[in-house]
Amino acid sequence: MRKTIALMTISVGVAILTPTLPSGADVPLRPLYSQKQDINCCQSERLGLDEQIWSQKGQPGDWRALLASIDHSLRYLHSPAAAAAYRRYPVSGVTRDRVRRSLVRFRQLILSSRQLILSSRSPAELQAAVSREFEFYQSTGKDGKGNVVFTAYYEPIYTASRVPTAEYRYPLYRLPPNFASWPKPHPTRTQLEGKDGMLGSQSRLRGLEMVWLRDRLEAFLVQIQGSARLQLTDGSRMSIGFAGKTKYPYTSIGRELARDGKLPLDGLTLPVMLRYFSQYPAELSNYLPRNRGFVFFRETYGAPATGCLGVPVTAERSIATDKSLMPPGALALIHTQIPFPNIMGEMEYDTVSRYVLDQDTGSAIKGPGRVDYFMGTGKVAGDRAGVTGGKGQLYYLLLKQ
Repeated sequence: MRKTIALMTISVGVAILTPTLPSGADVPLRPLYSQKQDINCCQSERLGLDEQIWSQKGQPGDWRALLASIDHSLRYLHSPAAAAAYRRYPVSGVTRDRVRRSLVRFRQLILSSRQLILSSRSPAELQAAVSREFEFYQSTGKDGKGNVVFTAYYEPIYTASRVPTAEYRYPLYRLPPNFASWPKPHPTRTQLEGKDGMLGSQSRLRGLEMVWLRDRLEAFLVQIQGSARLQLTDGSRMSIGFAGKTKYPYTSIGRELARDGKLPLDGLTLPVMLRYFSQYPAELSNYLPRNRGFVFFRETYGAPATGCLGVPVTAERSIATDKSLMPPGALALIHTQIPFPNIMGEMEYDTVSRYVLDQDTGSAIKGPGRVDYFMGTGKVAGDRAGVTGGKGQLYYLLLKQ
């Protein structure tokens, strides 16, 4: 995963979401214009102006991907899990039916030949239609004033082996068949794989190995991401996804490095951390065990990366939030800076307003002030995710009652 290491996350499997009611002023969403806070003029003009839907700068638009992501959310909203989640959802006016109707209408707006793509209209037309027909609910953010911290995650592609060799030594494991009956506290990472990651035949996980990777940090990052695509040494390919996790809170390796004075927290991204461990590989045995949680996998047979709602996540159209607070599957709008590679391969930041679907969560994504943005699969997605980290705003769009 390429993101700000102090805030790394993990995608999880299917879950029935049962939010609890926040108290008093801690309600995570408020109708935009009922809040005693202003949107600056420049942000207000750009809010909802999503230029990526259409072709721009020689790049094709991703409106089909946005439609697919909407359809994934609609499928979830028809499920018993969604019914259970929204029966307990704490914010007044945010119901499963209203979320569903909002998605259906937004989908119609995108497909309308008189308003958008089929008539080659501009992003401003969608912006105007959304402003007319939808009410904006803003996340209260980490400070109660709407400020949200954004990071990004992605699905890595690594080389792996079906058998252990002198080069491929670090395994990924299947979920133990008796995992549900494991007594708590669960074994720690060190107890399961050893301080150096090579406990091997002495591990209680012996026989559950799926594949072996040649780089210990890569194996760790697959656990952080929760999914990966693997190019195997025998010429075949494999995709894996999250199957389960031991019950320990997330510990940020980046924050641990900063706390020990090894790296400054300001500007600490995955590339910075990778360089550090490349220079001091022995430090992996000191820092990786501090994240005591351990993740297990299942083979997904080429299926796309899947979020906590049990539906695929879509590159640049899916986000992860705290599902004890935010409406699962809902249409959202993010306003933040995102990196894009220029012709020289260097990252440049652009402020974007982007329609997304809330379809995932993460062990580091806690509170109304955190959003994790899914960048996609592969190296470029990873490079971009690795340097994503900044502030912005998060809104949910619901049809006016």
